[in-house]
Amino acid sequence: MRARTLIALAGTVAALGLAVPASAADTPVLTTTDGAAVAVGDVLDASLASGTAATFYSSATGTSGISCTSSAFSATVTDNPAAPGAATESLTSHTFDTGGCTANVTGVLGVSGITVDNLPYTTSVSSDGTVTVTPAEGSAIQSTVRLRTLLGSITCVYQAPSLSGTSSNADNSIAFANQPFTKTSGSSLCFSNAYFTAKYAPVTSSGVAVNVN
Repeated sequence: MRARTLIALAGTVAALGLAVPASAADTPVLTTTDGAAVAVGDVLDASLASGTAATFYSSATGTSGISCTSSAFSATVTDNPAAPGAATESLTSHTFDTGGCTANVTGVLGVSGITVDNLPYTTSVSSDGTVTVTPAEGSAIQSTVRLRTLLGSITCVYQAPSLSGTSSNADNSIAFANQPFTKTSGSSLCFSNAYFTAKYAPVTSSGVAVNVN
């Protein structure tokens, strides 16, 4: 008798055109704030959170180095499994508008360029909010910084084996704090270590903010 009741209820739901909610296990790691799943091949974009700056400081606790008020990234989703889990993306673009960059390093007059090299990088975004950025095998995460100095233009190259960050649904952000880079080439005016800090928000897909589940 109960089986008939359930069948009848299912028929009534179907007849009324009501959608049966998907189970929690069907929810992917990445969804937009309107509830849609982010599809493989979708592009995620983000710029710096309003009122923040991306910084490359010479120490994890200091404020000497480079600060940029304009930066953005773009990544293509390559896998978005059911939550809990980890979605993966291919980071294809990471830019800094040097028109908004300043430097407070002795002997440095300004910033003429910041280039993120060796793209694409693989980005993993986990349900627990952990974000990991890794380069291709045999490569490194690399930034090339070009500075104007009292002695002319110099180029500083910095590398890191990986980057670790966090995601937050509170503002649909991805943030990095004091991620260490080591100088691999450049003059003595280039600081020997660089610590990268930045917060990108909101992360969007086709203009709609993205949540991590």
